Amino acid sequence: MYVCLCKGVTDHQIRDSVKAGARSWREVQSATGCGTQCGKCACAAKTITCDAVMTELKASAKGLAYAV
Repeated sequence: MYVCLCKGVTDHQIRDSVKAGARSWREVQSATGCGTQCGKCACAAKTITCDAVMTELKASAKGLAYAV
């Protein structure tokens, strides 16, 4: 789905930028251009970014052993 109509950024592009290493809204914004023009998409894009970062962190922590 298109999140940023001004720059033509989709939710998949946001998630891909997180998979490529972006870990903050500013990094995603810099990589995609999302939210840099009118800003109406920023709230939704931040939510998608947060969700994608959490998903990536959970995936990277899979298989780690924790002391009890």
